[in-house]
Amino acid sequence: MSTHALKNFINGQFVESTTDERLDILDPTTEEVYATSPVSSEKDVADAYGAAATAFEAWGETTPSERSLALFRIADAMESRAREFAEVESKDTGKPLETLVEYEIMPSVDQIRFFATAARHLEGKSAGEYMADHTSMIRREPIGVIGQVTPWNYPLNMAVWKFAPAIAAGNTIVLKPSDTTPASTMLLAEMASEFLPAGVFNAVMGNRDTGKAMVENKTPQMISITGSVRAGMEVAKSAATDLKRVHLELGGKAPVIVFDDADIPSAVEGIVGAGYFNAGQDCTAATRLLVQEGIYDEFMAELVKYARANAITGSPLDANTMFGPVNNVNQLAQVQGFIERLPDNATIELGGKRQGNTGYFHEATIISGLKQTDEVIQNEIFGPVMTVQKFTDEAQALTWANDVNYALASSVWTQNHGRAMRMAKKLDFGCVWINTHIPIVAEMPHGGFKHSGYGKDLSGYGFDDYTRIKHVMSYIGD
Repeated sequence: MSTHALKNFINGQFVESTTDERLDILDPTTEEVYATSPVSSEKDVADAYGAAATAFEAWGETTPSERSLALFRIADAMESRAREFAEVESKDTGKPLETLVEYEIMPSVDQIRFFATAARHLEGKSAGEYMADHTSMIRREPIGVIGQVTPWNYPLNMAVWKFAPAIAAGNTIVLKPSDTTPASTMLLAEMASEFLPAGVFNAVMGNRDTGKAMVENKTPQMISITGSVRAGMEVAKSAATDLKRVHLELGGKAPVIVFDDADIPSAVEGIVGAGYFNAGQDCTAATRLLVQEGIYDEFMAELVKYARANAITGSPLDANTMFGPVNNVNQLAQVQGFIERLPDNATIELGGKRQGNTGYFHEATIISGLKQTDEVIQNEIFGPVMTVQKFTDEAQALTWANDVNYALASSVWTQNHGRAMRMAKKLDFGCVWINTHIPIVAEMPHGGFKHSGYGKDLSGYGFDDYTRIKHVMSYIGD
């Protein structure tokens, strides 16, 4: 099988790495190598940052309308090439091809268009005399050169969440995709640069050492990463030595709280979709269920029945496939490790095993009988595995829900409006969904607390994160 040799994209063109070391890119459905990518060196990273710094001199001076128009053109181009992007993304990730356009490519197009609009909607306090004989005004400015690192679970979507607000605000970027899923990012960099000056959007590939070089380089004024808690902590420590700004979107362990007045069929359907989408490889996935004791038995029976019939894993080309394989062999081992280490009190209600011998497929899995202190409750599995706990009342549900280190997303399923509002107030998570789970819109912020990181993606808040505030005061007395 022939392989495609990917190249870095620096200063408006594809370039060879300064090293000969390369990484194999595998199709997770077949485990076959279909491409290779460079392990970019410190020199490669420095070259990319140099191009970004040079481009910033002009790009940072462009008007909001110029940046907005460029982003609208990028969005239109992605929409016209949606199928091509879906095919590249499916090859890298194993995601079902037919749902990629609807659930990931077109939302990415919409998000780029949102930030194209946000570029022309900068807010700040009104100019005025806050001290006698002095006029104050606020300038909202781009930060400069931004280093960005994206994960393998949503390679293209996360690249959009990074580049669009940064460039809309007048920054230039160097973006490093995950070592297992770089292809769609390189396609995006090439396409976007048809509408941007050379050096505004640069992309380099590599491993953990490349990521380390991205953070340690002195040029960027900000590092934005979506990834694991471990990676986020390492980035924060490294960036602190140079006082770089840091934007972190890390792990999650979303509680899904189902009260005894919930609409069981609707809840089951919504939770299965939100739990197994992308093989559960989502920081917001609906995989930690808390079900009230009054409906526990009925709900569990319906959950297992519905998941067995609908949570189908298989070929990304099969129309019946709900989710594809997990992304890589290490992730498959992590999922299997959690199941192998289950305590005696745990019961596997569904699945629990790898599916087949080729590809990184894992069965949809449901586990019950768990204690709050169990590893599968406290730690992020990042696979197609749901856990279910039985709770007695609102207070216990809230205590268990908040009793993890993560704080990204959550959901409450109930017909009681007052209860829903109480839970929304007290749940310590950056997002609370009510009678739904996982919908994301460009206008609303996405980001968490605690070990889920800080900073917001999407929305005006996400746009603000890529700007800096300057106070200008002028003496106007005689």
